[in-house]
Amino acid sequence: MLKPSESETASLDTQGSLFLQISYTQLRSFHAVAGTGGFTAASKVLHVGQPTITAQVRALEEFYGIELFHRRGRRVELTETGMELYAVTQRMEILEREAQDVLQTAGGFQSGHLRVGAVGPYHLTEMLAVFHERFPYLKITVTVRNSEDILENLLNFEVDVAVLSQTETDSRILAVPFCQEPLVVFVHSGHPWASRETLRIEELEDQDVILREPGSTTRRAFEKALKKTGVTIRPVMEIGSREAVWMAVARGLGIGVVSNLEFMPHPDLRKLSFENADVHTNAHVVCLRERRDSRIIHEFFQIVEELRQT
Repeated sequence: MLKPSESETASLDTQGSLFLQISYTQLRSFHAVAGTGGFTAASKVLHVGQPTITAQVRALEEFYGIELFHRRGRRVELTETGMELYAVTQRMEILEREAQDVLQTAGGFQSGHLRVGAVGPYHLTEMLAVFHERFPYLKITVTVRNSEDILENLLNFEVDVAVLSQTETDSRILAVPFCQEPLVVFVHSGHPWASRETLRIEELEDQDVILREPGSTTRRAFEKALKKTGVTIRPVMEIGSREAVWMAVARGLGIGVVSNLEFMPHPDLRKLSFENADVHTNAHVVCLRERRDSRIIHEFFQIVEELRQT
């Protein structure tokens, strides 16, 4: 069997490396277009000319004889093949970031980026204070949304870790319990209950209540307790912000429900605890199970464990 000469081997190695380099560049361009929804937006993210991005994605499609996008003017939509490939390139992006984590850890974590999702700043603030003190050179970004949105961000690799008030059973997710937080009722200072400190959950029967949006963990925990006790309320409105709920209650529009930690004292508001019902949420710190050994995530969970023991 004939073997290639040294010069031929070098040529093959060069061509192979060039092919891999071009393929990675094309995949990176595809990933940016898929993530931003357009070629122009992708060019801004990658700081590369839009014609270059277009050419790289087209070359990828032509080489494999596939269609990755449906073109809709300036916007694009992933084809079925495109969606499958995007799921892979998301993991490629994470692996690249984790490779950087290894190098940064070896160098003392002089740079890096931790992306955190949360339903509120309350438990998270304490965690981030310790994390920043320990790793002052790392960039931290925080996304605050309801539990359903944050969970979706986690599954889409848009955040690295999340602090959620409730988790669903999902084999892809690793959840570490952090604490339990009771829910409280709050009313306007002119409400008949304003002078009280507690109430029975049955007293909410037929009361006007201002609810958070359906994806809110607070709302789910509250409705679960109502169903268990057979209490029926009168929802007067749904508001997607706890701050807006506070303002609505302060205007006397109804009764609000929030976790005890999230209640902000105000001259126009009065807080009441449940005296005969265990209504609470559970805070968990979660990540994708496959990413648990990422250096930066490992360090964050280490801090969580330390705080749990204090």
